[in-house]
Amino acid sequence: MKDKATIGVVGAGVMGRGIVQLFAQAGHRVLLTDNRSGAAEAAEAFVEKMIRRQVDKEKITIGEAEDALNRVEPVDDIESLAPCDVIIEAVVENLEIKQALFRDIEYLVGEDVILASNTSSLLVSAIASGCRHPGRVAGLHFFNPVPLMKVVEVIPAVRTEPEVVERLRSMVSQSGHRAVVAQDQPGFLINHAGRGLNTEGLKILEERVATVEDIDRILRDAVGFRMGPFELMDLTGLDVSGKVMESVFEQFHQDPRYRPSSLVAPRVAAGLFGRKTKRGFYRYEDGQPLSAPEHQPGPPQPAGFWVAPSPEQGRRQVIELLENAGGRFQEQPSEDCILLVRPWGGDVSSESAGRGLDPARCVGLDPLPELGLRRTLMTSPAADPDIVDRAHRLLAADGVPVSIIQDSPGFVCQRVLAVIVNIACEIAQRGIASPADIDDAVRLGLGYPRGPLAWGDLIGPGRVLEILERIQQLTGDPRYRPTSWLRRRAQLGLSLTQA
Repeated sequence: MKDKATIGVVGAGVMGRGIVQLFAQAGHRVLLTDNRSGAAEAAEAFVEKMIRRQVDKEKITIGEAEDALNRVEPVDDIESLAPCDVIIEAVVENLEIKQALFRDIEYLVGEDVILASNTSSLLVSAIASGCRHPGRVAGLHFFNPVPLMKVVEVIPAVRTEPEVVERLRSMVSQSGHRAVVAQDQPGFLINHAGRGLNTEGLKILEERVATVEDIDRILRDAVGFRMGPFELMDLTGLDVSGKVMESVFEQFHQDPRYRPSSLVAPRVAAGLFGRKTKRGFYRYEDGQPLSAPEHQPGPPQPAGFWVAPSPEQGRRQVIELLENAGGRFQEQPSEDCILLVRPWGGDVSSESAGRGLDPARCVGLDPLPELGLRRTLMTSPAADPDIVDRAHRLLAADGVPVSIIQDSPGFVCQRVLAVIVNIACEIAQRGIASPADIDDAVRLGLGYPRGPLAWGDLIGPGRVLEILERIQQLTGDPRYRPTSWLRRRAQLGLSLTQA
């Protein structure tokens, strides 16, 4: 493809006008049309406002803004798109409408013109099946807001020519966005890789391990997510999130890894969609969520404690932390001291039973996150409230927040991260995308602090495998079954990012 192409955009909605702005500022001539009277002109005015705002913020010069705006041209109909090198449709998410549009366009343009769909949920192969030349059709999935979301999925359909994929990838890269290539599978890459956070958060809530607020706090503070799963679902809308979860689950033939939750449907039925209805998992006032205040423990009190010898990693740090708070470490635990365990993939009940510990005095501390961020204290059904309170006071004495949760194999952080890593490994195993594209797409498209495969390497592939196997052993749930990509690399000591 020539460096500066003529690009046609059909659809002047939120996505269409964002695509227009992106490519006009990248130096391409952009023709925009919409079958709604005045819509293309309104989109042009919006694009002008956005570009001039960048001038006000001194991100671009007045000359650069004028050049970009001069490259935007509203046109009356699709017949006016005949000079285009690439035509991108950003119309309603309806298969029949997209097929009919591409059929009409095919009669107006040459055979070397690429037809790209901004579909987010339809199979690109189904859209292409209505065309005389399906080899020129591909998906080009942008994210809102297009100019700011620096990633675009290039999706070859089954019959898409390799040259088409390369031309689109190059065009996107030259715009300053990261082009990731994803196969034509449910959720493509980013929506597929994002299943773990929400579905596992809901599963933890189903089991009454922790409250909505605590799950979100733990994953924000201890792991670094910008939003917890319930904040995120409220933002995107439970009506939207619920449909996506159900759709991906069904399209992957009810694979347990993607199993949605029964907690969503009642809220959707009640019209509680999240921020846009001022109530979802949270209530909202002035656009801000209302959440219950976090329980603050009293000052630490001297107490004896014992820390299980395994895992050894981090044990000394925990002992020093509790001793600095006034605790007394005991090599041989007395009959009234706190018994602290730190299982990988396990829960307090199985740890106390397996180690022969008094379940009333046994509590768990998640060994995964750094102790200076947020600590998670886990209790069993047999826990003595006084023991829990004493442990809470000691762990929170230095001002670091502590969340108290009920028994859960893998706590919260371990479960969620292991599931996210495992789904990314499945995407790599199936060849839906390369490891590099998976990690970059998740960071840029979902805003995760790091890519899931790199996350798995940081935790350790063997450790992730251990967590999943232990959770599956304790729950019997096949949603936690490890992928071959993970197992083999853990066994061989290889990086998860290695193709």
